[in-house]
Amino acid sequence: MPILAPAMRQYALVTGNYWAFTLTDGALRMLVVLHFHQLGYGALQIAMLFLFYEIFGVITNLVGGWLGARIGLNRTMNIGLCLQIGALLMLAVPTAWLTVPLVMVAQALSGIAKDLNKMSAKSSVKLLVPDDSQGTLYRWVAALTGSKNALKGVGFFLGGVLLTALAFRGAVLTMAAALALVWVCSLLLLKRDLGKATAKPKFRELFSKSRAINLLSAARLFLFGARDVWFVVALPVFLATSLGWEHWQVGAFLALWIIGYGVVQAFAPRITGRGSARLPDGRAALAWAAVLAVVPAVMAVLLWRGESAQPVLIAGLAVFGVLFAINSSLHSYLIVSYAREDGVSLDVGFYYMANAMGRLVGTLLSGWIYQAQGLAACLAASALMVGLAALVSIALPRHAPDLATR
Repeated sequence: MPILAPAMRQYALVTGNYWAFTLTDGALRMLVVLHFHQLGYGALQIAMLFLFYEIFGVITNLVGGWLGARIGLNRTMNIGLCLQIGALLMLAVPTAWLTVPLVMVAQALSGIAKDLNKMSAKSSVKLLVPDDSQGTLYRWVAALTGSKNALKGVGFFLGGVLLTALAFRGAVLTMAAALALVWVCSLLLLKRDLGKATAKPKFRELFSKSRAINLLSAARLFLFGARDVWFVVALPVFLATSLGWEHWQVGAFLALWIIGYGVVQAFAPRITGRGSARLPDGRAALAWAAVLAVVPAVMAVLLWRGESAQPVLIAGLAVFGVLFAINSSLHSYLIVSYAREDGVSLDVGFYYMANAMGRLVGTLLSGWIYQAQGLAACLAASALMVGLAALVSIALPRHAPDLATR
């Protein structure tokens, strides 16, 4: 451990920046959903506000991995922080100026910023752990992913509280000021060119040539589409309209869900066999996805049968959150394990491009399906997408690939 201490200190700074960014990202998501619902926007219209956020997330993950390999992960992290500040300031205008095009452009900047930060943080882990310490790698990836999602949940709650206390403009200005302080500290303290490839990668190397990573990326696309098809727009709108919850109650509920989800992610290595020295592979990804698919399917059937929505949602989402967290943590470990060490951000960026594509599809379907058929149909679509993730996982390697042959 003493050998890793300098790298650990550097990574702690990267992680701290990632945490600060995550708070503003979660809060901004909740602010936009609740504020524009309050202004009279429908579910599909709200979903469209996030269209550029998700589209540019797809592009950023693909190009950002190449950029990180060329200029270093610390620089991509700082660029992300700066862009998020700009996005928040763009939204700090009088309500009459908050047109759909303006909000979509601001969300595009925020999407770029978020995925630059995530790619930078996730790629860094690979460089800090020796290849023969896969158990340590799994634990570190799980801890990073879990803590990030817990803080995103806090951000959801923060967004609801700030909207209630400061209104929309005051909330985004407050977050911009706080993030600006973090950005200045980051510029002063992050000095190491972590993640630069030894040879400058060419632009044509953006797309992965690894079968394992391509399969895992496809499974990730369906997995995160399955979450966002009900979580991004349909659920908060349903809670506010059909169940009559206040804004702060919606924010608090979704925050608690995300926090619990993050805690489970952090402990996923214990749940999936760390005690018996087993590490997850393709079989684990298949098994956990298959179990997850059952939950939204059962919830959809119960809602269609006319069961009381509130207990179905609260109980069902608790189970879904635990199982989804384990699936997500397994995937996050597998991509870092499969990725090449030299130019790791290229593989990780490609994988999270698929993740962003899944979120994009899920977000659009969330607004469209909810407006046309309701929440139960969104949950049925979620079950179908998780099932597709399980089918893809059948072909994943049963053990980590030999990196020397890649």
